[in-house]
Amino acid sequence: DEILKAAVMKYGKNQWSRIASLLHRKSAKQCKARWYEWLDPSIKKTEWSREEEEKLLHLAKLMPTQWRTIAPIIGRTAAQCLEHYEYLLDKAAQRENEEEVGDDPRKLKPGEIDPNPETKPARPDPVDMDEDELEMLSEARARLANTQGKKAKRKAREKQLEEARRLAALQKRRELRAAGINVQKKRKKKRGVDYNAEIPFEKKPSAGFYDTSMEQYDALEPNFKRLRQQHLEGELRNEREERDRKKDKQKIKKKKESDLPSAILQTSGVAEFTKKRSKLVLPAPQISDVELEEVVKMGVASEVARQAAEESEGGNSASSTLLSEYSVTNNMSTGLRTPRTPAAQDRILQEAQNLMALTNIDTPLKGGLNTPLHESDFSGVTPQRQQVQTPNTVLSTPFRTPGPGQASDGMTPVAGEMTPRVTPGLTPGRTPLRDKLNINTEDQLADPAFAKHVQKESLQQLRQGLMSLPVPKNDFEIVLPENAEKELEETEMESGFVEDSADIEARKQAQRDAEREKELKLRHTSVQRNLPRPTEVEQAATELQTFNQLKQQEDLAIPRRQAALLEDVDRQMEREKELQQRYGELLMERESLLSGTQKF
Repeated sequence: DEILKAAVMKYGKNQWSRIASLLHRKSAKQCKARWYEWLDPSIKKTEWSREEEEKLLHLAKLMPTQWRTIAPIIGRTAAQCLEHYEYLLDKAAQRENEEEVGDDPRKLKPGEIDPNPETKPARPDPVDMDEDELEMLSEARARLANTQGKKAKRKAREKQLEEARRLAALQKRRELRAAGINVQKKRKKKRGVDYNAEIPFEKKPSAGFYDTSMEQYDALEPNFKRLRQQHLEGELRNEREERDRKKDKQKIKKKKESDLPSAILQTSGVAEFTKKRSKLVLPAPQISDVELEEVVKMGVASEVARQAAEESEGGNSASSTLLSEYSVTNNMSTGLRTPRTPAAQDRILQEAQNLMALTNIDTPLKGGLNTPLHESDFSGVTPQRQQVQTPNTVLSTPFRTPGPGQASDGMTPVAGEMTPRVTPGLTPGRTPLRDKLNINTEDQLADPAFAKHVQKESLQQLRQGLMSLPVPKNDFEIVLPENAEKELEETEMESGFVEDSADIEARKQAQRDAEREKELKLRHTSVQRNLPRPTEVEQAATELQTFNQLKQQEDLAIPRRQAALLEDVDRQMEREKELQQRYGELLMERESLLSGTQKF
């Protein structure tokens, strides 16, 4: 790996054959794969976060087997995405089959060869290396450190000449300055455009409607000489990843200090992540120990009284009926419990199980059944998070008594299964509705306030009874036969109704009139308005009249054409005369020139 890094630094990322020649038993393809799958500094090697796992499973469902497309979206390599995806599927399969978590099935056994070694961390070099490996290392070190080739020698020679030239010019300037001659140093003009001094290909805008000569504009003047690329890009990626790696190491170190076995299992990738149970926080008790002791004493006393009544009675069940009638807590067979927090569903595990079911189970087209899947949300790139709320045990009613066979959360107690409420102005043990043993006198029954109270109690019982009824379900579906309309028409025809022939003729006539009007609308307007038409058309007279008109037009056009032709002929003759005259003048000039040259 170190040789490969140094070779990439020297030769770049386009000369893999030259890089492979430095390594023993490695091809150019293997060197390129090793760099792009593991050694490239832009590759993220930190632990997978939960958001990345959710995004991976969601994109794998949308774009199956397209790992080269999924990888840049997540920010990992394609091999990392595929490996982690298979790891999540294996974990889901173990959870579904309820198997004990054992060794990782993808972990290589002794003697096996890794099919994708380019994506794994490097093994440490052995202490006693082979001779060919030592030879390869020394040769690679010599080739990578070699700077004395032909090009390097030429560069060094040019550098020496440049330095000698600079020293000679410096010495000359010093001598001239000592002699009193001040020579200005000529600045060498740089080739190309200085982008800090001027704007290349600047085109000044044309003047607009408004005068902008008096406007003041202070442009920002950044110091380009001190500006660096880090100031523009901000924090480098390798620095950020190095910080994340340090955080991961600190987390693992803390886990090892707190819980060594689970941390070792987690780092080895064998066991799942286990949370440490937090300390149980309960609300303050609402009944003191003294009150509980008093309740126990009262219960013991009532039990003793009931046993004494059962032993003393001889066929008379009045005492036992009276005692059993006033028992309040005989229906509380189950104790009150604090409601449990609903278990949070692991969305990542559900998505992995869905993908396994879709890939393994046959579809209905192949004779299988519909695949049972967990509910998933496709509103975004990642599934929606589940909000888990802990039930409030402080603000809820602590002493309600649930009815038999009903849920204990958020339920109003049923009448007859709760402790009577104490109202001001009444005896705590008063029971106005229970009159089986004629406890209440006739005067009390005749009291209008008592009658009103009885009516209110009965209304409350009726309302509670109606509230306990199940909600009506209107799941009715009306199914009509396929040929219902045809059957209705047949029944109407079979009912014996016969249409009159006059009605049939009138309907047909109306259809014919409608078709005639439709055709008439497509014809000419004169035909639609029924205008008079010529009965007989004299074709010969019409043709003669047309011929005479054309002849008159031609007769009028002939003189104009003749005049135009004559004018063209005269103009051409004048032009020819001018050309002949000019030609004669040129000949005379030629003869005079020839005679002048012969004299000289």
